[in-house]
Amino acid sequence: MAKNAIGTTKRGIGPTYEDKVARRGLRMCDFFNLKHFSEKLKTLLDYHNFLLQNYYHADKIDYEQTLISLINIGKELTPLIIDTPAILAKFYHEKKSLLFEGAQGTFLDIDQGTYPFVTSSNTIAGAAATGSGLGIRYFNHVLGISKAYSTRVGNGVFPTELLDKDGENLRQRGNEYGSVTKRPRRCGWLDSVLLRRAVQLNSISSLCVTKLDVLDEMETIKICTAYKLGDQTLNDLPLNPEDLANCSPLYEAHPGWKTSTTPIKKFAELPRNTQRYLRRIEELAGIPISIISTGADREETIVLKKLF
Repeated sequence: MAKNAIGTTKRGIGPTYEDKVARRGLRMCDFFNLKHFSEKLKTLLDYHNFLLQNYYHADKIDYEQTLISLINIGKELTPLIIDTPAILAKFYHEKKSLLFEGAQGTFLDIDQGTYPFVTSSNTIAGAAATGSGLGIRYFNHVLGISKAYSTRVGNGVFPTELLDKDGENLRQRGNEYGSVTKRPRRCGWLDSVLLRRAVQLNSISSLCVTKLDVLDEMETIKICTAYKLGDQTLNDLPLNPEDLANCSPLYEAHPGWKTSTTPIKKFAELPRNTQRYLRRIEELAGIPISIISTGADREETIVLKKLF
């Protein structure tokens, strides 16, 4: 693997977004005019076939076969195409509950993430407005999802990564493998510096802390509270993302609870050390925790505040 490889899943997401930004991408609404669709497809394939043949020395994509295949797909998809911004506005004014779920983590955001080790789109909460067409004024709560420890898939800077038995323990107990690629996730202690920045970037109202039970067997649990960069102590991210690679995490240690939290349904019934750990996360993040997940089952959840 090349030194600066970003760890892409190789599913074609990047090239798709490149077509979008270059204004040559095909869109769902193009199915409504097949003449224009076929012309746009011809232009698009001319571009990519040039790259395939001259740069990658690969076979070109057949235009006629691709056109027929896509037109058949379009026949199934066209009846499902609606005016999304309009129907969302209608639902909002009818007082219906609207829930948007983000994909991937804050620091994979193309603009705010650990560039260039990012995905090709915006992953922070504001993207729910730009992606759906529902204006930002209509969102009334942003729930941030954070594991009780840190993970990352792919390459990129990871200050609190654990390459020892603790990291492997987190991976095995948390089943930390990519849901699509099955790649092992990199694991480490909770990084409150990144968590605070995520709260800022997403305007997070409250936290849902997941996989608390993964920590049940840990003797000692650590939280990164700041970074050391040279002779500086940083409570926030360095201005240059590349400097993050030279940052060392500063930890505070918390005693583990060494007992199962999975069957517990009330916060007050959690072990005292567990409660202290969660309250410390709230202090460092600057926002309350509203949901705690103590197991893989839907019912293994402590709800501190009902959001809907």
